[in-house]
Amino acid sequence: MSDDAVIKRLKVIVKEHGGQLGLAKAIEVDQGFISKVINRKQEISYYLIRKLCFQLKYSPEWLILGSGEKKTTKAEGPKLITEIQMLRTEVDILHARMRAYEIQLNELREQGLQHQQQVG
Repeated sequence: MSDDAVIKRLKVIVKEHGGQLGLAKAIEVDQGFISKVINRKQEISYYLIRKLCFQLKYSPEWLILGSGEKKTTKAEGPKLITEIQMLRTEVDILHARMRAYEIQLNELREQGLQHQQQVG
């Protein structure tokens, strides 16, 4: 998901709701939260995407990928968001595993260097 592209579509939604304050009221969040996301001071969260899709019926496919209809009346929206959240969790788990393997690899390297120093 390209943050720039999603922010561009978020700006369209802001304009459709008469500004950040109007959108904030519509999805029951603080206007400062929307401002931070638009100004890239805060990451785009699935919390925000979920609110835009569930409460305002924007299509997650349009919002995230930029394809398909802008608004949806189908029940596919929640399923797509849930799938994206599950995939994101899997990616986070894989990143954590990679970090653990990197730590183990560094420890093995250090042990190998210590062994070489003792032998040589």
